[in-house]
Amino acid sequence: MPGALLTDLYELNMAASYLRHGMLAPATFSLFVRNLPPSRGFLVAAGVESCCEWLEQFGFEDEDLAYLAHLGFDDGTLESFSTLRFTGEVVAVPEGRIIFANEPIIEITAPLAEAQLVETYLLNQVSLQTMLATKAARCRLAAAGKIDLVEFGFRRTQGIEAGIAAARLSAMAGFSATSNVEAARRYGLVAAGTMAHSYIEAFEHEVDAFSTFASDFPDQTTFLVDTYDTLAGVARAIEVIKSRDLAHHSGIRLDSGDLAELSVAARLLLDAAGLFDVRIFVSGGLDEYDLARFVTVGAPIDAAGIGTQLGVSADAPYLDSAYKLVAYDGRQVVKLSEGKATLPGPKQVFRGAHLQDEIGCRDEAAPSGAAPLLEQMMRSGRRLGRLDTLSAAHVRFEADLRDLPEAARRLTHPVAPISQITPRLSRLTEEVRATARQRAGLGTGPS
Repeated sequence: MPGALLTDLYELNMAASYLRHGMLAPATFSLFVRNLPPSRGFLVAAGVESCCEWLEQFGFEDEDLAYLAHLGFDDGTLESFSTLRFTGEVVAVPEGRIIFANEPIIEITAPLAEAQLVETYLLNQVSLQTMLATKAARCRLAAAGKIDLVEFGFRRTQGIEAGIAAARLSAMAGFSATSNVEAARRYGLVAAGTMAHSYIEAFEHEVDAFSTFASDFPDQTTFLVDTYDTLAGVARAIEVIKSRDLAHHSGIRLDSGDLAELSVAARLLLDAAGLFDVRIFVSGGLDEYDLARFVTVGAPIDAAGIGTQLGVSADAPYLDSAYKLVAYDGRQVVKLSEGKATLPGPKQVFRGAHLQDEIGCRDEAAPSGAAPLLEQMMRSGRRLGRLDTLSAAHVRFEADLRDLPEAARRLTHPVAPISQITPRLSRLTEEVRATARQRAGLGTGPS
């Protein structure tokens, strides 16, 4: 469905007023994050693809208009809404790029009512997906290339759409697989899964559960060993692995207790049995801090399932995102509110070495040694070129991750780079703010 009612009521009220009064000129809105969460030294841009897909389909269905009539919108407004489509342009940061506070992620230029109506959906998608992608990236950093990561969060994400997004974005950040079968089908990901404790409990004896599962799935057997007694479970798994010759394509999963300590004990038992290739998989409420601890103590863990903590970005579950008008009808505008002042006009981010960024005017030349970060994604309401791919987003992510300063990579007390403002944008900002203060009857005052 086009979903034009996926918005807040005040967006419809404003759009109706604009249309009623003939305010049809182009407007530019900028979507950005004002401040990073305290635990974040960077963000990973995501959600742009979902936004472009939705914008191409944007429109009001007959049942939408009928409901708006029920809410009291007049016939003239409903007539205007009936033919309204998104006809503007989208300039955005490609998914997978690492970004920082106050940098525009998406800028929309379209007739004012169109650009206003899409605010809620764009904020929803970019905020959610950027938040999830960033959490996945932190897990990648913590694993330090020593632990394979599997996304396990579908059952705990706040909605089906969030679960699909978490699987896709974890792959973008370098996870090796997901438990989410629909996401795996949709995006060509590796689907991974073991068994639940209920499977073990359904059999009279633990060894019978292991033996039965191994006979049914001999090429993908990972034994969940902690239902009753973890090390006894490891011993029974060893018995089945050896009896069925599964030494080279099986594993054990630890889901409770001190996973680092238990992994050491389990590895000793496996190695003593000559099962050096049997992998140890851990799960159970894990996050990037757990992964970092495993790596630090040298726990012999081969892979980890990351579920709830990733699926809801538990330590930073929202972003201070904003969608602000920066230009209308050839006039550049600003907001002067304390702590929420904006930068005027269409913008560009110029990226130099080691992710040193400058925010500038859209039409100014890039500083020496820097390149524009935002790219045009849509024109006249249609996408430009081929759809972006998950693999392309992953390549961009890996390149930026290599350049990310060490202070920004830290899991605790990170220091995020501060994007500078180009001299031209700085001058423009002072001029537009002075004009805005004058029009508001505030005099010159402090900038």
